[in-house]
This record gives sequence, C-alpha cells and structure tokens, in this order.
Amino acid sequence: MTLAQYLNAQFSVMQNVEFCIRLLVACLCGAAVGIERSRRFKEAGMRTHMVVCFAAALIMIISKYGFADLTQPDGSSFPGIRGADSARIAAQVVSGISFLCAGVIYKNGGTVKGLTTAAGIWFTAGIGLAIGAGMYVVGLCGMAIMMVMQFVMHRVAVGGDAYDGNRLQFTVKNGYDFNGALETQLKEWNAQVAESRVTRHKDGTTDYDLTVRRKKSISYAELKSFMEGREDILSVSSSPLHGQLY
Repeated sequence: MTLAQYLNAQFSVMQNVEFCIRLLVACLCGAAVGIERSRRFKEAGMRTHMVVCFAAALIMIISKYGFADLTQPDGSSFPGIRGADSARIAAQVVSGISFLCAGVIYKNGGTVKGLTTAAGIWFTAGIGLAIGAGMYVVGLCGMAIMMVMQFVMHRVAVGGDAYDGNRLQFTVKNGYDFNGALETQLKEWNAQVAESRVTRHKDGTTDYDLTVRRKKSISYAELKSFMEGREDILSVSSSPLHGQLY
C-alpha cells in the first residue's frame, strides 16, 4: 500500500480539504472575537482567542471522525471492540490537559501572563489526538496553520496586541498639581491608562501606580525629560510590560 493509498483509506482528498477549511474558518471566527477583546486591553487577546477556537475545532473534528477506522465498510464493529468507548480516553485528555494549562497562567501585578502559552499547550494536545487517531492530514495541517499564525501574529500585531507599555509608580508631594501635569504628559506620549491606583498618605504625599499602554514602551529618556524641573516628584519607578498579557 502506498502512502497516498494509506492516507486516503479513511477519508478522501476532498474530505481532508474540508477538514482543513473548517480549521481555517475557526481561526477567523476566533480572531473576530479576539480583536474586540484586544482593543479593550483584555488579558485574553486576539491570539489567545484564535488558538482556543482553532483547538476546539480540531478536537471536535477528531471526536466526530477520528474513530472511523474502528468500523468495517458495512458499518459493523471490528471483533474485540464490542462495548468499548473509543472516545472516552480522548475526552479525558482534553480535561486533563486543561488542568496542566492552568499551571502556566499566573497574575503578575495588574497583568496576566501565560494565556497564549496555555492555549498552545491545549492545542498541541489536539494535534496529538489527531495523529493518534490516524488523521495525519488534519493534524499536520493544523500544526502548519498554528505555526504560521504564531509567527505572523508576533510580527503583525493587531489592536491591543500591538501595544507595549509600562507600569509607572510615582511618589509626589502635591498630588493636585501633579495630576494635571501627568495628564498632559500622557497625551503627549499618546499613552492610554489601562489601570490606575492613587493612594494619599497622612504626611501629604501621594502614590501613583499606573499601567499605561502605547505603541512602544516609555523610554528612560522620556521619563527623565518629564521629571526635569519638577521638585514635587519624590521618587519614580518604571518597568516595561513587554507583552505580559500573553
């Protein structure tokens, strides 16, 4: 039996093409939902939604068609598998990998890290299920689409995924005067405040803890320029986010 004959033993070429189209449509649907979330700076952005929707479509295809080789052409089961549930272990894999994925997600200050990595692990489990079920074309196609998607989305970010940012912490003497100056400076930097916390102390000082997003992280030179001539700033701290949402 040739390789082509073996690959076509369960599904025809057109059926495999249809499976791959379903995976691509799932990617597009996930992107449509994710881009809206990404523009609102939510922790699960466009890439995460694409991977999850893609993985779900792959696992659904496996669930429906991955056990076609357990039946004979006339619809009867092969001897020795009567009463067996072929999808039972596969279903447990999906649940078990979900617990593993939860282990790589953690909160770091005001951001969440590891969402896309967790979704990628879940999807990788789907590829393993596809290969194990003998659906080589679907598994390899899914892997190729996933690799291209990850490379492209890391270089051509869309919406909030395209934004970098900083966590800025200020301690100032007079918060009333500092408010206006900070608001003006953020407009000049073209930065959006994603999260903020202001704390006033009894000694008259005020602490600002801001998470700001823009196309590029705020540089040391820009921060130093803002501080020059301002005697009301007692201390300042800046740390780049560098894609901590993913």
